[in-house]
Amino acid sequence: MTERLFIFGLGYSGLEIARLAKAAGWSVAGTCTSDEKAAGLRADGIEAHRFDGTAALPAQAMDGATHVLCTIAPGTGGDPALRTCSKLLQRARWFGYLSTTGVYGDHGGGWVDEETPPKPLRPRSLARLAAERAWQALGLEAGVAVDVFRLPGIYGPGRSAVDQVKAGTARRIDKPGQVFSRIHVEDIAGTVLMAITGAHTGAVYNVADDLPASTSDVVAFACELLGRPAPPVIPWEQAAPTMSAMARSFYAETRRVKNDRIKNELGVVLRYPTYREGLRAIAAAAVRPPAKAAAPRPSR
Repeated sequence: MTERLFIFGLGYSGLEIARLAKAAGWSVAGTCTSDEKAAGLRADGIEAHRFDGTAALPAQAMDGATHVLCTIAPGTGGDPALRTCSKLLQRARWFGYLSTTGVYGDHGGGWVDEETPPKPLRPRSLARLAAERAWQALGLEAGVAVDVFRLPGIYGPGRSAVDQVKAGTARRIDKPGQVFSRIHVEDIAGTVLMAITGAHTGAVYNVADDLPASTSDVVAFACELLGRPAPPVIPWEQAAPTMSAMARSFYAETRRVKNDRIKNELGVVLRYPTYREGLRAIAAAAVRPPAKAAAPRPSR
């Protein structure tokens, strides 16, 4: 039987996963929020269905789906895929859910792993933890393996410190002791593909790189790659009043995320083990002449 992956949410990460799975020979389908985007995805060979979370998909949309991944953030009514499509989901034999390392809460810069008890503080992290547990409960009910992928800050082409420096929007904010973990979008895709092609009963996985670092250090490195002067460091006390509530909330917590489990259990070898390799690749791609895009490969 052909393996078929259905992805709720063909956004930044979901689309990268879809492209990698398709390149590996999977049949891939998924959802997006507009008819225009659906048409564009179909033109790229990805079956796409419009889905806004208010009504179930037509049953035929998920015909033959052996694996189902949800990347959509929960709303006020919980996870939209579970709320509207739970009966259709039970046809699959694997569920995956993209969550956030925000479920661990604040650890004062200390390390967390998958055995660290969640203690989310922010409403959106509380909602993510509730969605994790809802997917796990459905998996238990249906006898389906469930993998939860907890992600820190996601970056990649078009969404990186290199892009911010080029756009003139990068800032170096100094909050003593503040570090962030990160992951390149290609390594998210590689990890998910390793999970869906491996034999295991489901688990929680931290998908992070090897080097938590301050935003100030990352921006400075991007400036070095581009041959531009680094912007001056702004003390947190001066920067905070000018930031949005959402931006300030990211600085309210600090933790370092361990990634041993994806390496030991799934065999993942990160393509970009630190932000340095990731930003170098993004900067180099920006100066290369246009070429036909090559399909990404699993991180192994």
